Amino acid sequence: MTTSATGMPFDDILALIGQMSGPDEDARAKVRARDAVLTKPAGSLGRLEELAEWVAVWQRQAPPKIFRPLVAVFAGNHGVAAQGVSAYPPSVTQQMVENFAAGGAAVNQLCIAHDLGLKVFDLALDYPTGDITQEAAMDEVGCAKTIAFGMEAIAGGTDLLCIGEMGIANTTIASVIYAALFGGSAAEWCGRGTGVDDDGLTRKAEAVEAALALHAGNLDKPLEVLRRLGGREIAAMVGAILAARLQNIPVIVDGFVASSAAAVLYALDKSAIDHCLFAHVSAESAHKKALDAMGVRALFDMGMRLGEGSGAALAAGVVKAAVQVHEGMATFEQAAVDGPAG
Repeated sequence: MTTSATGMPFDDILALIGQMSGPDEDARAKVRARDAVLTKPAGSLGRLEELAEWVAVWQRQAPPKIFRPLVAVFAGNHGVAAQGVSAYPPSVTQQMVENFAAGGAAVNQLCIAHDLGLKVFDLALDYPTGDITQEAAMDEVGCAKTIAFGMEAIAGGTDLLCIGEMGIANTTIASVIYAALFGGSAAEWCGRGTGVDDDGLTRKAEAVEAALALHAGNLDKPLEVLRRLGGREIAAMVGAILAARLQNIPVIVDGFVASSAAAVLYALDKSAIDHCLFAHVSAESAHKKALDAMGVRALFDMGMRLGEGSGAALAAGVVKAAVQVHEGMATFEQAAVDGPAG
């Protein structure tokens, strides 16, 4: 990424935020007009009707179409893992990336079940970000370049983007991002992640408190929150969400960690995540609190907390079904079925 005229890489990101377009109201009107004459009572498909409209509005076309859905999983390692905040060692991040490549993970099976593409991005796993209890996670140039990498991750083309992540200790990172952006205590935002015991949960909250104290006074700007407290996979997801908006691609956001990337954009501009659907309410205790802070409603709650894009992939199947129903159903006239009386 080249720097802007001011020499500050984040200025380029902020300029892109200013280029975002709003929803396509013409597409919305066309979807609603077609929905009104399909062979069903008005509103009878509930949220499926809303999902078809959402895709059309952000694809800026009616009827909506999904030909190349993609699940993008971003993997990063974190220096804060050294604080004993996870039940698993950092080596698991690389091992799981290899498992994705071999087709052995849950997200692989969900992608097969719903005919979704899958790309996995290894973000310098051999070089963890700085331990946020002792230093900034990234410098500004490195963070901006990682956001730019995330923007390029969808360059191959897609019409529905699902974002997910893999990274040991990244629920700690998400927790501290939420606390910095939305306020509240470390204990409010910290859950058990991959399954830490009570001592691990205490260490996790202590790490979040230490990081907030160390970086206090420098957390008034969302991109500073990201670069000081975040991770490469979260920065890349910020880039992917932003690039999708600029390219008219609706986005499905996975769980607790992926939502923290959306939270950074929300803090920059509340409308920056209007093209995002939040797949599910994670079993991670503070995810509902984060969704409420952003004023969004998840599609479902199935007690999932795996990450790796699994909830987003499952939601993509529902979205694909909604689009197929909207486009494929017959109208009353086509089916020679009488419409509503009166």
